[in-house]
Amino acid sequence: MYSISTVLPAFNEGKNIAGMIIDLISVLERLAPDHEIVVVDDGSRDPTAEVVRQMAREYPQVRLIQHERNQGYGAALYTGFTSARKDLIFMTDSDRQFVLNELEGFLPLLDEADMVIGYRPHRADPFHRRLYGWGWNMLVNLLFGYTARDVDCAFKLFRREIIDHIDIRSRGATFSAEFLVRAKRAGYRIRQHPVSHLPRLEGRQTGGRLDVIVRAFRELIRLRLQLWREKRSKARTAP
Repeated sequence: MYSISTVLPAFNEGKNIAGMIIDLISVLERLAPDHEIVVVDDGSRDPTAEVVRQMAREYPQVRLIQHERNQGYGAALYTGFTSARKDLIFMTDSDRQFVLNELEGFLPLLDEADMVIGYRPHRADPFHRRLYGWGWNMLVNLLFGYTARDVDCAFKLFRREIIDHIDIRSRGATFSAEFLVRAKRAGYRIRQHPVSHLPRLEGRQTGGRLDVIVRAFRELIRLRLQLWREKRSKARTAP
């Protein structure tokens, strides 16, 4: 029997979060009766947290963790990952842009992998976000060697032990890139699998904001330097 913690980062997702939780419960009760849903409210200015509290009163497997202020996408994921209690962690976004039933196809792949990550063959986002995504994937794969076809795809399933064994320092939009790069370098087996992607119907996307993009590039360069310094340090201490 599978044991799964689902981590949902949420920022101003008050219009989506209740439906997202209901959708998740219907899928998880079929695939993994031993499950929990961890919603990390990253300083939302809308009723996201109150909606989750109401849901938690009805569904005891739902937990709310709140950041007092907005700390960034990576910070929300890190809080959720390190708070997870089950053997597997499934992460996805709260915007209802994925087909949650497709998680069923990910689970058997863990027989030969430690992490299964989705990629979107057809991304249902505005052109500028698809362009940013294409450029970001190219840059990550150029700087760190081939990492993934769709680095930031928010549909990932992995063993919780990975979080205990790698040190992820990014707390912004570079979190997923660093997570994959460090997991791969630590020897964890990664499989990729296609997922469907749907248009966002409610709420606003924040990943395309200029300040988010600038922070992401700054963090990516910092990660490249960190890994270079770590490599030099290991080379000096090697026998």
